[in-house]
Amino acid sequence: MILTIASGKGGTGKTTIAVNLALSLASQQRSPTLLFLDCDVEEPNAHLFLNPVITAREDVALMIPRVDDAVCAHHGRCSQVCQFHAIAALPNTTMVFPELCHGCGGCTLECPEQAISEVPHVIGVIEEGHSGSISFAHGILNVGEPMATPIIRQLKRRIGSDYDLSILDASPGTACPVVESMRGADFVLLVTEPTPFGLHDLRLAVQVGRDELGLPVAVVVNMDGVGDKGVDEYCASKGIPILMRIPLDRHIAEAYSRGIPMVEALPEYRDQFRQLFARIGQEAES
Repeated sequence: MILTIASGKGGTGKTTIAVNLALSLASQQRSPTLLFLDCDVEEPNAHLFLNPVITAREDVALMIPRVDDAVCAHHGRCSQVCQFHAIAALPNTTMVFPELCHGCGGCTLECPEQAISEVPHVIGVIEEGHSGSISFAHGILNVGEPMATPIIRQLKRRIGSDYDLSILDASPGTACPVVESMRGADFVLLVTEPTPFGLHDLRLAVQVGRDELGLPVAVVVNMDGVGDKGVDEYCASKGIPILMRIPLDRHIAEAYSRGIPMVEALPEYRDQFRQLFARIGQEAES
């Protein structure tokens, strides 16, 4: 199973749910083979709780165009084919804007003079290793780089039949990185808080995951007990199951602030997270 854990907004406890679910399942006597991918490549933090041993590191690069002005005819076909405006043909030169380039290669294919070659532009890295029996990998986007999606796409290549369960911890929001993290998943678990802000962004996440991508979704309500009943009423009206509730608890917050997973500080939650996974399996099959 490929399980993406997402949230419409930051600060709802998405990584908390992902990490503690993985640790709870890994500590079972008959644990599934687990892969944990931290896809929040702009600000990954699952490693703070899983403390993985990093054994490999690889660069992630986009192939961007390089123009040979001595060969270039400056007719502008390359700029016409580029929908991202990453290349511009002027009368005496052709300019490339790497920050806008998506590495599609269209300009290279379109150039009849073959004046355009492609060179790698490193945008980030992937680190991988293990945390106990959990296989772990996360991406880190270089400062100043605008596109996280290529790193997430390269991270996802690690998903395969070697693993019974792949947990993808998505970035907050509903932009392209989240869409890429959800794409290809078997199930999307949305973590929210019972506040008007949480409800607003939950609606957007449901629209992306269920309505646009056609994936089954369910909800975990974190910090239960604050706010109002808006999330409950929305989920009931849309037929979205709420699979788990975690109360606003000082002990959980203190453990989190020290980098201690909830299931280590409060072991009684292990069974609740295992039950959560069992309910996800039931919902996925229904």
